[in-house]
Amino acid sequence: MSIAKKTLNTLVASAFFATLSLAATQSAQAHDPAAPKGKEKCYGVVKAGMNDCGALDGAHSCARLAKLDNSSNDWAYVPKGLCHKLVGGKLAEESKAEAQAE
Repeated sequence: MSIAKKTLNTLVASAFFATLSLAATQSAQAHDPAAPKGKEKCYGVVKAGMNDCGALDGAHSCARLAKLDNSSNDWAYVPKGLCHKLVGGKLAEESKAEAQAE
């Protein structure tokens, strides 16, 4: 096989894998949609197995996979303004700051 043919094969393979990577990234972003109107993500109030989507620390990327009650990594949608009224309730920024402090 000539060097030009090998180079072409390498370029085609690179383009293919770049396309796959882009598709996977977009799929992962689609997993964490924006909050529905009138709702906010509330961390630290979810019972095990009752979370709405992925964990803050990336431990999982799907709903219903929380392993611990009241984990600061897992969240559920609640009506806006309710999160801070719940014991242990934190918004995303507060939960991220707490995780970085640990």
